[in-house]
Amino acid sequence: MEPESPHLRGCLVVFEGIDGTGKTTQIALLAKYLRSCGLDVIKDCEPTHGPWGSRVRNAALAGERLSLEEEIECLLMDRREHVRNVIEPALAAGKWVLLDRYYMSMMAYQGACGADVESIRDMNEEFATEPNLILWLDLPPEMALRRVAGRAPGQEDAFENEAFLTACTEIYSRLEMPHWHRVDANGSVQEVHARIRRIVRDELRI
Repeated sequence: MEPESPHLRGCLVVFEGIDGTGKTTQIALLAKYLRSCGLDVIKDCEPTHGPWGSRVRNAALAGERLSLEEEIECLLMDRREHVRNVIEPALAAGKWVLLDRYYMSMMAYQGACGADVESIRDMNEEFATEPNLILWLDLPPEMALRRVAGRAPGQEDAFENEAFLTACTEIYSRLEMPHWHRVDANGSVQEVHARIRRIVRDELRI
């Protein structure tokens, strides 16, 4: 019997980092590269645009954060639906899922608000699919905020201030997780993409 292909089930690649680190751009570039390798790729994000994720997104964009307990409840419900309805079916079909944020964001963002980081990890790992690779795009908060400042008016949200993002970055820097890789996000778009491609090739044999 021939050995099963390591990519028969697909792969889950998670991009993490504070806003302004270039996750959306780098996901698009990696998707293009993986498709050129003949792989079936979907791009997605969390919080999703479903009812639970939209509650968190809309409150943040309005500058009116939900309570910490409400945020955690909504994010967990959103993720449960996302894993069940999107992530697991895609992986089972052999697709590569490139995800902009996963429960590591919850550990960093809600952790920076006072939630217990390890409790958040435990709650999520009861049901969340384990990523094959996690790419933390690391950039100093002041640089990330300068990038965010270039967005169109109205796209700012309640999470985007330097003190808060510094607290998030400190949590990210302490996380110890399987398949976790720090990526220096300071550089040109192509320089950062090259760093990501090297990690993907080395870790996932692409």
